[in-house]
Amino acid sequence: MQWSPEQRKLTEKFRSLEEIPTGERRYKCFTCHTIVDSTPCPKCGETRLQILCPLDHCQCAHEIIARIEYCPLCGSPVCPSCGSHDVVQISRVTGYLQDVSGWNAGKKQELKDRVRYQLS
Repeated sequence: MQWSPEQRKLTEKFRSLEEIPTGERRYKCFTCHTIVDSTPCPKCGETRLQILCPLDHCQCAHEIIARIEYCPLCGSPVCPSCGSHDVVQISRVTGYLQDVSGWNAGKKQELKDRVRYQLS
């Protein structure tokens, strides 16, 4: 993924999402599917909001991509073409496809560490 100079500055300024000052944070509400600037969500009142990674622009026009890359700031999977964090990562496990969002941290790290080969 080729990050823009502005995005690279953010990764140098902050090492994790928790380091972002509260006044500069944006949040993603999964109850009403909106992006808000404060908690609780002003639209639905939800208090458990996810901090939105500042590298995420939330719009990916791609349906299926062959590989996934990972955000250097939050570690979430991102689209390698546009950098959107709004992706669903699936993996073929013992003959069937499965969404990896329900996997534990160890299994997700194992997926990140896999070596992929190209056959010519």
